[in-house]
Amino acid sequence: MPKKIELPITESAIRELRIGDEVEISGPMVLGRDAAHKHLVKAFDPEFDRLARDRFLYHCGPVVSRTADGGYRFVAAGPTTSIREEPYEAQVIEQYGVRGVIGKGGMGPRTLEAMRKHGCVYLHAIGGLAVVLAEKVVKVHGAHMLDELGVPEAMWSIEVKDFPCVITMDSHGGSLHETMFAQSRDAAQALMEQGLAAPKVSAAKRQG
Repeated sequence: MPKKIELPITESAIRELRIGDEVEISGPMVLGRDAAHKHLVKAFDPEFDRLARDRFLYHCGPVVSRTADGGYRFVAAGPTTSIREEPYEAQVIEQYGVRGVIGKGGMGPRTLEAMRKHGCVYLHAIGGLAVVLAEKVVKVHGAHMLDELGVPEAMWSIEVKDFPCVITMDSHGGSLHETMFAQSRDAAQALMEQGLAAPKVSAAKRQG
């Protein structure tokens, strides 16, 4: 049964989460990709701070349509590969009090250390379900820096209901991505060693 997460969330609640936990998120969060991260580390952005503190940051470039009343609706909202934000994420977590980062593929050691130090988790969203995930966005409040960054890169402020994810990096230094990489590396090494140890069959024996 997935754990229910209500945003905003406290550091103590984040530290109760562990890798492998399946969760469903409800509440306000903000989107941000490459251009947003580059902007955020250049100078402190008080509007992003208001949108992101004690909330989650989703690596996503949405497909957006206009509604009859002049608002916005998400048509697709699949996760972006997160490792592109590795040069910036630790600073964003520290400066803006982000409690969770959502994306796909995991992140590196600098981000993992920032999560351990400041109380933050990484949540893996399922790729290929962009339309289904968009249905979990129950309200689009607006977009910060929409004119400057454009639709895919703007910092969209949204409300979600039962948004599904899995915790794959936690605030205790755990990383399923590192574990899976190590297991794959060990399995590959074992296969190589087996291949090298296998007896050689002579050409004559193969032909005869």
